[in-house]
Amino acid sequence: MTETLGPLVGHVHSDDLPWVNAGPVGLQVLRVSAESWVVRNRFQAGFRLPRHKHTGSVHAYTFSGRWRYAEYGVDYVAGTFIHEPPGSIHTLTIEEDSDILFLIDGVFIEYAEDGSISGIVDGESTLNAYYALCDAAGIPRPEGVLQ
Repeated sequence: MTETLGPLVGHVHSDDLPWVNAGPVGLQVLRVSAESWVVRNRFQAGFRLPRHKHTGSVHAYTFSGRWRYAEYGVDYVAGTFIHEPPGSIHTLTIEEDSDILFLIDGVFIEYAEDGSISGIVDGESTLNAYYALCDAAGIPRPEGVLQ
């Protein structure tokens, strides 16, 4: 019996994808599909992402820095891998400049201070924002983002 290789393995090197900035947040989009998305962020100390809820699970790896979810009181430092279960609600707070890789299933729902929904973020909206930031910075849109 001869086994075929099946679909090719997708790959991208981070050096082939530009970093863009939106204020205190550096963004690099590695992969976007209908179900999941992978981003790498470089956050400046003091940044705080609004309280949000994930509809799917999230995995994250910290390359450098120190950050936390305000609700949990646990510091995540370089070398830390975390898993957030679906339905997790928290406020990402950056304690030190941090470089973090996020693998996100589904969307996240942002909440305003009064508890109302202030936004919904998914892979497609993140990719569109990434391209818009590339355009604004005069950087050619990368062709290597995995789909």
